[in-house]
Amino acid sequence: MIHPFLFLEWLAEQVNLHVGPHVLYAWLAMAVLALLAFLAGRNLKMVPQGLQNFMEVIAGAILDLMEQIMGPKGRPYFPLIGTLALFILVCNLFGLVPSFFPPTANVNTNVAMALTVVVLTHVIGIKEHGLHYFKHFVGPVWWLAPIMIPIELIGHIARLVSLTLRLFGNMFGKEVVLMIFMTLVPFLLPVPMMLLGILICFIQTFVFTLLAMIYLAGSLEEAH
Repeated sequence: MIHPFLFLEWLAEQVNLHVGPHVLYAWLAMAVLALLAFLAGRNLKMVPQGLQNFMEVIAGAILDLMEQIMGPKGRPYFPLIGTLALFILVCNLFGLVPSFFPPTANVNTNVAMALTVVVLTHVIGIKEHGLHYFKHFVGPVWWLAPIMIPIELIGHIARLVSLTLRLFGNMFGKEVVLMIFMTLVPFLLPVPMMLLGILICFIQTFVFTLLAMIYLAGSLEEAH
C-alpha cells in the first residue's frame, strides 16, 4: 500500500520532529477544538448566534442523549462524553481532507480513548457505590461468584477490545476504500464516496460515544 503524502508529517520532518502522523493530527484536532471553544465562548450572548449557537446545539444534543441513556446521574460526565464525541468526529473528518490523516485510523489513538472509558467506569462505580460496586462482578448469589467473576472480567476486557477495534477497523477500512476508488476513477466517484465517508465518520462517532455512555450508565446502577 502506497504511503500517502501527509502535510503535517512533511512539516514535522522539516523541523526534525519525529512523531507519528496519528499524534501530529491528534494535536491538530485538539487545537481545532480549542480554537472553536475560544471563538464560540469569547463573546457569549443570552440569545446565541453564529458559532455560539452552533456549538450550543451540538452540546445540547449530546446532553439530551446522555440524560436519556444515563439519567440525571450522567450529567456530571458530560465534559468527558462531549469531549470524546467532538474529538472523534474531528479526527474522523480529517480523513476526508487531502494530505490529512485521521488519528482514529491508528489503533494507538483508539486504545487510549477506550482505556480512558473502561478505567473511568470502574473509578465512577467505586465513587458512586464504594465497595458495594464489586457486587457487579459476583452475580445475583454469592455461590455463583467463582463462575461470574471470570465471565465479568472477560466482559470488561471485551469492552476495551470492542471500543478499540470497531472504530479502528471502520476508519482504516474507509481510508483504504476511498484511496482505491479515488485512484481508479478519480472523476466519477469522489462526490458519492465523500458523502459515504462523511456518513461513516458520524456513525462511528455516534457508536463509540453511545457505547461509552452505556458502560458508564452500567457503573452508576446499583448491583442486584
